[in-house]
Amino acid sequence: MENYFTKLNQIDVSAKIEKKGQFSYLSWPYAVAQLRQADPSATWQVRRFDNLPYQKTEAGYFVEVAVTVQDVTLSQIHPVLDARNEPIEVPDAFDINTSIQRCLVKAIALHGLGLYVYAGEDLPECDKAAEKPQAPVTTHLAASPATPAQLRYLERLIAETGSDPEKLLKYFGAESFDKLTKQTASRAIKSLEKTKEAA
Repeated sequence: MENYFTKLNQIDVSAKIEKKGQFSYLSWPYAVAQLRQADPSATWQVRRFDNLPYQKTEAGYFVEVAVTVQDVTLSQIHPVLDARNEPIEVPDAFDINTSIQRCLVKAIALHGLGLYVYAGEDLPECDKAAEKPQAPVTTHLAASPATPAQLRYLERLIAETGSDPEKLLKYFGAESFDKLTKQTASRAIKSLEKTKEAA
């Protein structure tokens, strides 16, 4: 049986990535369309908390969306944030709806579609990483080669920022782009996105 995650993970979503401030987002209508084309039976559900589509906690407001693909249900919880990714103390209906859409896209990403877009969210800032050399990572995940979608997006960012490909490869310790791992490709993408944002 074909692994549906692998199929969704190979879809190039770079053309539909939107920028809001310094953050990258995948267009939710595009994510839904690609998901439904890959699996017409895919469904999603906005979780309810006392009949409300959000939950208020001491830490802030949260929404949750569960997406089911090929009978596999994966759930994503997302805080209600503003355009700077800061918690909104008193969100309105628009804020809640926007967070639900973002949450839906991330829940879809858990199934593979556009997952690489968010790969660098848990990494330290690139300028901080440059201050201290990174120790080689030997885990199986880190050693996995960069995906074709990551490499295409990298190529696009290099062209848009006018970056020197050779310097970029040297910095990340790779002989060529096809030698980049998923992790180093994610770091390179984050670095170039910051360069583009600062331009």
